[in-house]
Order: sequence, then C-alpha cells, then structure tokens
Amino acid sequence: MKAMVFAAGLGTRLRPFTLSHPKALVPVAGTPMLERVIRKLIDAGADEMVVNVHHFAGQIMDFLAGNHNFGIDIHVSDESGLLLDTGGGLLKAAEWLETGGEPVCVHNADILTDFDIHEMYECHSATGADATLLAQRRDTSRYLLYDNDGRMRGWTNTGTGEVRPKDIDAQALHRKAFGGVHIVSPSVFAMLRAYSPVTRPFSITDFYVATCSTGEYRAFTPSAEYNWLDVGRPESLEKADMLLSQHRDSRF
Repeated sequence: MKAMVFAAGLGTRLRPFTLSHPKALVPVAGTPMLERVIRKLIDAGADEMVVNVHHFAGQIMDFLAGNHNFGIDIHVSDESGLLLDTGGGLLKAAEWLETGGEPVCVHNADILTDFDIHEMYECHSATGADATLLAQRRDTSRYLLYDNDGRMRGWTNTGTGEVRPKDIDAQALHRKAFGGVHIVSPSVFAMLRAYSPVTRPFSITDFYVATCSTGEYRAFTPSAEYNWLDVGRPESLEKADMLLSQHRDSRF
C-alpha cells in the first residue's frame, strides 16, 4: 500500500512550539506525531510513502533521515517555496503515488486515531470508489453530506447556512464530519489535474465537494469503537497525552 502524510502545515494554533518546530513533530506522550502516523500506516501495510514539508522543512527531513525512513521508501515532497494546502499537496505528490495502480491512504499528521486502517482499505477496494473518507458523527459547523448509500453529495456550514452545490436538498442528506484520513484510487489524480491544471494551493475538501457529482466519494465508518483527536490545538494535545497514558499499546 502507498500512503501520504500531510506534514506541511504551519500549526499556528500550537504556538509557541511551532515558532521553532514543524507541527508534525509535536510530541504526544513523548513521541512525535509524524512518527506515530508513519508507524500506524506501516502497520496497516504501507511500504512506500510521501511526506510533504514546508514549515521548518529541514527538521522533518532530518527526522526522517535520522530514523532511516522507518525502513520503507519515503519520498519528501518539498513545498518550501509555496504551501499548497491538502489538495495541491496531493497533486504535487502524484509523481510518486499514481504509479502502480494501487489505492493510496492519505493521513493528516495531526490526527491521532486508533481505528483499523486495513479495514478501511478493504472497504475502499470492495466498492471501487474514487475515494473513501473517514466520516464521523461529531459536533462541528462544517459537514460533508451523504445520501442513504453513503455517497457524498455535497457540503454544508451549519453556522452560516451555506450549502454546496446550491441545488441540493441538504435536509434530505446525512451530515458527517471528515476525519482527516482518506483512501484515493489512481483515478483521482486525473480528476485533480482537471480541477487544477496549474500548480496552486487548494483544499482537498473543496475538490471533493466541487466534483462529487461526477466522482464517487464514499463514507467509511469503522465497525468497532475508536478514538479520534485532532491534536492541532493545545487543549486537544493535552487530551491526547491523557489518552495515551491510558492506552500504552501500539494502536496509536
């Protein structure tokens, strides 16, 4: 399995740590988040990976080299000159990811979770979807909208009332939050190029929403209970430390 870790973010909410370090290296229970995510992906079967970098890029490169790339092939997608956001970052990494014809697991470096990625991969392969997204029932203002078959049909911001596309009936659809982990088929890269013919920053969520009428993007909910935290904020980082102190196993 191929994988990509989004590790280029500025991490402004984690200052002062990110004034001198990349967000991806923030430690949780003594271990950098980037290491936790990489090892989790390796445990799920990843043997080739891309890590994108921008903020304090050299520190992440040195970290990977110092750990001998954790024993697998890791390519660094350098966005030092221009931070490309998640969609642009995935498109830039296509040269490594779209060859071989196999799905790619994409994981944010600031997501701490213990669900079974292999189960998600098997689900994706069985449906033949262009992309499968971790979908959660949690409180937020921004939701992806899915039909009864689990196919994405749009997006809404419940705080402002905005709905995209504008012609859908948001009330007839199921609201689920995106969990920062997704699996994409090689078909997605051609769709990304059509969406953005030139290199530019754009959100992968905006891409999914704009193309969900033609692309097949499906929701995945793990069959077993799982933990999930976005450690990009000080309060959630504290919760993550507490969670790991209670679960001293390899699930994270």
